[in-house]
Amino acid sequence: MNEIQILMNSDQEILEELRKIREAVTPKPAPPPPKGIRAEFMDFIGKAGVLGLAVGFIMGTYIGNVVTALVQDVIMPVPGALIPGGDWRKAVVSLPIAQGMNFAVGDFVGVIINFLIVAIVVFFIAKYAGKAMEKAKV
Repeated sequence: MNEIQILMNSDQEILEELRKIREAVTPKPAPPPPKGIRAEFMDFIGKAGVLGLAVGFIMGTYIGNVVTALVQDVIMPVPGALIPGGDWRKAVVSLPIAQGMNFAVGDFVGVIINFLIVAIVVFFIAKYAGKAMEKAKV
């Protein structure tokens, strides 16, 4: 009789553990949606990280303006002084085909240089921000 009770207790323990496992893996129902437009908006801002994205976009726009000013006003006057005729951004390559094809290579080179400098600045910002976040976690 004792063996039967031990087996029954063991079976009940196993069933209880299985119930606990089923409860743990059963998905919980989703929380009710927020009520009202203001609550929905606040939920959207909080979950989607929209605020951080907006700040990043605005900062990126102004960093781009700063870098463009740096390139145009500080860096590019140096090659302009070295090139005869001065304003290198108005440099044009002409091909004698039909009526003549003109390519504004000076402006294109300026845009490429702006892009490279912005890319370098963003790289360093991301690199140092990543290091700062790692230090903050520790």
